[in-house]
Amino acid sequence: MKKIRIAIDGPAGAGKSTIAKLAAEKLQYTYVDTGAMYRALTYKSLQQKKNLADEQALLELLMSSCIELEPSPAGQQVYLDGQNVSEAIRMPEVTANVSEVAAHAAVRKEMVDRQMKLAESGGVLMDGRDIGTHVIPDAELKLFMSASADERARRRFEDNKSRGIHIPVEELKQDILRRDKLDSEREASPLIQAEDAIFLDTTTLTIEDVVEEIVNLVKAKEQSG
Repeated sequence: MKKIRIAIDGPAGAGKSTIAKLAAEKLQYTYVDTGAMYRALTYKSLQQKKNLADEQALLELLMSSCIELEPSPAGQQVYLDGQNVSEAIRMPEVTANVSEVAAHAAVRKEMVDRQMKLAESGGVLMDGRDIGTHVIPDAELKLFMSASADERARRRFEDNKSRGIHIPVEELKQDILRRDKLDSEREASPLIQAEDAIFLDTTTLTIEDVVEEIVNLVKAKEQSG
């Protein structure tokens, strides 16, 4: 059976990355976390104290940066200029600023070009905000995953707690709502559901439930294709 290209989009905290990783493992597909690429640039911008509103400065920084995504037994590892930044890019300061960095049209264009190359060979499961609408608009399977803001905040709280980060749930909820607004209202590749995407509401579902649903959808698509 021919392996397909799978696009998963959705707002912050919807569980896309966790679920996509597990689904890719079960399907023996290559997982590409596009959000990690924007996080890596945000991390480097903060480290170098760049003005996050300066599109040209961020583009120049991106053009001189090597961002690599590599699979490992512990999940996808993110390398920035040869340094493993997989944990560093998940810190609250990066999370709070990544939407501003990702809103710049020139930055998104370069990122999308890089992501399109990663998807060329097929057998790829890619998640982000504009995968089904801009990165691989001809993907054989498109999903749009979401959950209530309260549930997304709860999940983010639990994830942070496991990393030793303690931020109140209500504060996380407000940050999620702010990011939703930024991501959906930006001019460049706003967060929207592709017309041919299947909507998955994960609010009341377990991670295992959603992974199983995705695996079944992929297998059905592989067989029909």
